[in-house]
Amino acid sequence: MANNKTLDESTANARGDDIASLARYMQSKTCRNVFLMLGAGISTAAGIPDFRSPDTGLYANLARLNLPYPEAVFEINFFRRHPEPFYMLAKELYPGKFRPTLTHSFVRLLASKSLLHTCFTQNIDTLERRAGVPAGKIIEAHGSFATQRCIECKRPYDDEKMKKAVKEGSIPRCENAKCKGTGKTRRNEFGEEEKERGLVKPDIVFFGEGLPDEFHRAIPTLREADLLIVMGTSLTVRPFAMLAELVREGCLRVLINLEKVGDLGDREDDIVCLGKCDEIVQELARELGWEEELQKAWEATAESVESEKVESAAAAETSTADELNKREKEHLQTEVDKLTRDVEKSLALTDNLTGGEEETTDPNSSAKQEEPAL
Repeated sequence: MANNKTLDESTANARGDDIASLARYMQSKTCRNVFLMLGAGISTAAGIPDFRSPDTGLYANLARLNLPYPEAVFEINFFRRHPEPFYMLAKELYPGKFRPTLTHSFVRLLASKSLLHTCFTQNIDTLERRAGVPAGKIIEAHGSFATQRCIECKRPYDDEKMKKAVKEGSIPRCENAKCKGTGKTRRNEFGEEEKERGLVKPDIVFFGEGLPDEFHRAIPTLREADLLIVMGTSLTVRPFAMLAELVREGCLRVLINLEKVGDLGDREDDIVCLGKCDEIVQELARELGWEEELQKAWEATAESVESEKVESAAAAETSTADELNKREKEHLQTEVDKLTRDVEKSLALTDNLTGGEEETTDPNSSAKQEEPAL
């Protein structure tokens, strides 16, 4: 196995040696259980912003909105009082608007070749599912847009009704007649006063909420890993970040990322490949003899894109990743400008209705160890 190396894009030959070594190991009888840890960096090529990149990250853009602090849009107590900002953002991020990347399609290949044991992902975008990765292989550590439920009685909410509400910009509420609701009353469309039912929220982990039970149950299986590949993550959010430390000694760990993170590279046989995830994955597929299969798997994802994003998906087949990113960023900036105006209007309306009650949510009051990564 290749010795531990820290590589960057300028050392293509050295990186090539590591990728060749990795491919040989993956084709050996020793490699049977592949585990993945995925972060927002694998979805940026699809046009979805990560959280922390200066100027282009989600938090940088949300800072322009009239919020007490950017993270408030994913804070459960703030959501209870002001769900409007989250649903305005959800309209732009909702599944079906973005196409899976080559990296997502590579994960599907691992599953189809019976190599993938578990894919741990921080991302809420559901692009792993849309790429065709079996749901049973995916652990969405921070939840996702795949399902939704009432935040009060926990009753699930219909997928199509949720999609319609997000598209129309309305705020969905629980349909359970027995829901205890918010304890408040409101006037319905007929002007009649009725109990205010609970808000519906996608099953995304907000600040102040615990991680899914599935995540905790899957952690012990890491001891079965023959190979751990970590891609597109800053490894700053725990407990997700600690997963890389839980594989047994002797398990090959591989980092595919723009920069070195965590303790990846500290073990003797760790492999660190720095660069864009899609580019490195394509190199690896070539070494494995999977390049044609990877391309076909990615081409099939064009059908997963809905409505206005179909044109962008078609353009992606002939555009470079950089050109696609530029286009998506320009689109995102336009939408952020619109969101700013809409959020200011919605929050002003809410404050007027509540008599200008002061927001008491404290950015330091909720546990910040979890983040609904995109």
